[in-house]
Amino acid sequence: MDTLIQASEANRNFSRILREVADGASFTITADGRPIARLLPAALPDRAAARLALLRHLDTVQPGHHGPFRREDAYD
Repeated sequence: MDTLIQASEANRNFSRILREVADGASFTITADGRPIARLLPAALPDRAAARLALLRHLDTVQPGHHGPFRREDAYD
């Protein structure tokens, strides 16, 4: 659940808030009592899963032409 925080307080404590967000916290920033923005952790890709998916894909790719490359070959 988001923590409500006034824009002025968010401005004064931005570094601390960013550290908390990096640890998984999320905030709803308000101005005049109305929500104006949300600050939440970025969804980072799972690098190990992405690497495994790439390796699996590369296992299925058939080798192609390995001879000298000619510019004209790109347009066939």
